[in-house]
Formats: sequence, C-alpha cells, structure tokens
Amino acid sequence: MASFIKPSSGAKTGRRAFHAVAEINVTPMVDVMLVLLVIFIVTAPLLTKGVDVNLPQTNASKSLPQDNQPLTLTVQKDGTLTLNEKTNIQFDALRAQMTAVRESNPNVRVYVRGDADVSYGQMMQVMAEVTGAGITQVAFVTEKPRNPAKPR
Repeated sequence: MASFIKPSSGAKTGRRAFHAVAEINVTPMVDVMLVLLVIFIVTAPLLTKGVDVNLPQTNASKSLPQDNQPLTLTVQKDGTLTLNEKTNIQFDALRAQMTAVRESNPNVRVYVRGDADVSYGQMMQVMAEVTGAGITQVAFVTEKPRNPAKPR
C-alpha cells in the first residue's frame, strides 16, 4: 500500500507542513486482475480438449442411442401389434422386445396407439406387458374430435 505526504496550505514559513493522505491506489490491483482474467480466458478452452485415443473396432459392441425418440406401439382393430409402424410383433414376444428396448435405452418413451374398437381389456394387457418390461414412460395417444361439441 502506498501513500504520500501532501503539503498543507498554512502559514508561510520557511518549511512547509506536510500531512499524510490515506488513499489506496487500486490501479495495480485492477491491472493484475485483468491479466489473470485474460490468462483464464485463453487457457480454459485448452483444458476441455479430450484425450486422443484410437479405439478398437468390433462387431459385438452395442451402439448407444443417439437421441431419445419415442417408440410408437400400435394396436390395430384385429389385435395386431406394430412397433414404429413397420415391425409387426406377436403379443407373446412383446415383453421380451420391450425389455430389449429398455436395456438399450433406459429412458425410452412408448406411445400406445389403439384403435377405438379395441377392447379396454386388450389395451390394458398391452400396457401391462410394456410396463412389466420395466418401461415407466408410457402414454396413450388420442386425437382431437373432428367436430368438437359446443360447450354447454
């Protein structure tokens, strides 16, 4: 900390009277802080670089899911089950298929679409198989009525 002595205005004598001024000079501290800030800004991106590794390749490895897209399980009028509108599944193999999906992606969401003419009991059996496989994010899909009723 630096201080200096300032001459006071007083009597005109051969000697001047001095008194201490208690002011802190913060300029050097600000300069040091700005230099440290620049150092951290420059070095921070260098710290995030990962280790460069040449990974081995194999056919037996499981690939991790790249996104968390929901699955759509459709129950048709005749009871046919379809996964994502392209894969037909037998009801007996539904739990095993859903278990395999859950193991590859634990946060999978399943949307169940059922025909309006499918019985409530059959829909509940499908839901029981899906939740029995350990999938907890399951929802029914509905659509808005084409001619909505007027509010009373």
